[in-house]
Amino acid sequence: MNERDPAYLWDILQAAKEIVRFLAGKQLDDLTSDRVLQLALERELEVVGEAAARISKEFRDTHPEVSWSRIIAQRNVIAHQYGEIETDRIWLVATERVPELIALLEPLIPQLPDQ
Repeated sequence: MNERDPAYLWDILQAAKEIVRFLAGKQLDDLTSDRVLQLALERELEVVGEAAARISKEFRDTHPEVSWSRIIAQRNVIAHQYGEIETDRIWLVATERVPELIALLEPLIPQLPDQ
């Protein structure tokens, strides 16, 4: 594990948890009608993808259970092809894939030493 990998994993986890928090009690209609919610989700997905891209190749190779390339690709679509972002796709990623990602990442993040 690269010395920076834990920080990037933490960034991913925090952004993913924010996505879940933003969507608590929401439905797809809420997302399609709330531009602020759309932008908030897109921003957090960008953070997830950017941090994933910065994780060392060695760590990513060691953990193929995480769809690193798909996470990074999603970030690239949001950042560079923003006119082509599909709300249905964002909803699917945010409601299904993000909770799965949280479950995969939590055991990978090293515990902080006792203070």
